Amino acid sequence: MSQSVYKPKPNVVQALFGRTKAVIGVIHSLPLPGSPHYDGDPVERIYAYACAEARRYAEGGVDGLIVENHGDIPFAKPDELGPETAAVMSVMTDRVRREAKLPTGVNVLANGVIQALATAKAAGASFVRVNQWANAYVANEGFMEGKAGLAARYRAAIQARDVAVFADVHVKHGAHAIVADRSLTELTRDAQFFDADAVIVTGQRTGDSAQLDELETVKTSTSLPVLVGSGVNPDNVAAIFGYADAVIVASALKHDGGWWNEVDPDRVRGFMDVVRRARA
Repeated sequence: MSQSVYKPKPNVVQALFGRTKAVIGVIHSLPLPGSPHYDGDPVERIYAYACAEARRYAEGGVDGLIVENHGDIPFAKPDELGPETAAVMSVMTDRVRREAKLPTGVNVLANGVIQALATAKAAGASFVRVNQWANAYVANEGFMEGKAGLAARYRAAIQARDVAVFADVHVKHGAHAIVADRSLTELTRDAQFFDADAVIVTGQRTGDSAQLDELETVKTSTSLPVLVGSGVNPDNVAAIFGYADAVIVASALKHDGGWWNEVDPDRVRGFMDVVRRARA
């Protein structure tokens, strides 16, 4: 019998969350040590804030969480991040996972996939989000190169192959003109070819909705699960679930709809009511 180079991948959304049409809430952390707006507060305050956000999400009924260092804006490129970022993210993610008792992921901005994998390994997290896994583009932070080859080898070296990679395709906050000869279909295929476990579709910036035609293109271009990673709200989630296996949502669940605000429990409950109807 011949042997294939690649083994079939299970549906990672189903495997992690026990369902498709899953909802993943985002914890936007306070500024971490080493970032421009860190004011010297004890790190315990950072951890307590993240855990309080996790409780609000969990009590509202979301299926999973992802921890992001969004308070570190303006973001630095991966090789400009100090070790303190991964160190604090590791403790924070571990506390969030234990507090919420939900599958938990990590996103280290900007595009810090090595740091995210190290954090996930230390914290027992289930997945990482990578804004540029394959190819390259011009981001707010400058030229951003996909590090799939290096990251996949690092993941294997630290025995973290159980940590799934959720890779953005045509990610927000950037220009893709340098790979303009690669269509959205080909960019999606590239992410799968470079061994991502799921792909993510976004709008142009945080809080902007993904376009349904782009979502449909991505869905028909891959056998991997497809997630929407920005702009999901009660008005569009049913239509999005016509194509997506899961959504990553934050702004619509925050007070006044601002990503920088705390999670609003009433918004979470209302959103999950809409999701339950959409699932039915």
